[in-house]
Amino acid sequence: MTNSTFVPLAGSGARISVLRGGKPAAQGALPPAADADERTRDRVLNAVLEHGPVSAAELGDLLGFTPAAVRRHLDHLSRAGVIEVKRAARAGAGAGRPARRYVLSSQGQSTLGDDYLNIASSALKQLQEIAGTEAVRKFAVERFADMERRYAPEVDQAGTDITARSQALSAALSRDGFVASTASIEAKAPLPAALSSVQLCQGHCPIQQLATQFPVFCDVETEMFSRLVGVDVRRLSTLARGGHVCTTHIPTGRPAATGAHAPGAEPGTLHEVSNHLQERPL
Repeated sequence: MTNSTFVPLAGSGARISVLRGGKPAAQGALPPAADADERTRDRVLNAVLEHGPVSAAELGDLLGFTPAAVRRHLDHLSRAGVIEVKRAARAGAGAGRPARRYVLSSQGQSTLGDDYLNIASSALKQLQEIAGTEAVRKFAVERFADMERRYAPEVDQAGTDITARSQALSAALSRDGFVASTASIEAKAPLPAALSSVQLCQGHCPIQQLATQFPVFCDVETEMFSRLVGVDVRRLSTLARGGHVCTTHIPTGRPAATGAHAPGAEPGTLHEVSNHLQERPL
């Protein structure tokens, strides 16, 4: 019987089978004898997607597995090509060996994509050729306007606290398959409290292929985030530009602007800084 890893598609009950040697296998139901290992690898893969870059020890703590058990499944997923190693310097460890941290690979991200993206990409290329880049931007604005209308009531229910609004936005994004999370960064003396922030991370982008070809999708999404949380935000990295996650810096040291979430409102001054080079494996 063929040994295979079954990788769940985000937002659906479908699975993709990947041969132990890393080559795609035919799709189908789980083999009866493969159950335990395959379910465990699903959990490991989903944890890498949600928390990556993440170490084997951190995964063990998250999932309740021994480091040896986690590494066995990580090795299998690495051979299948759906995850990869990012080497990062250890904090305060001097010139020691970089730590091994795991992230979803480009192949792994592509298994989570939409079969209709190739058609959409061709259509947008023709739209750009016929009507120009502004027409593509208008298309992106209309797409995110629908998301903004759906998200705004949830974000507003969180009140005026920017951290709470960011967390509400993260929950809404996760429901739509972006695998989002937030991390609060508190500025400590002698730094002013105004430098405190939230980092909003998205482990998956359902339209990554389109955003790679048309960065305006990332720009318009960033503008939407700014209006929803009520402050100017900064996009630090994107999957479309080579990062392992999409990361948005949201300052929390000042109050949210009243009514800033209104769809169609003029966005504030936004800055986008691509730091994806520091996220690539060394």
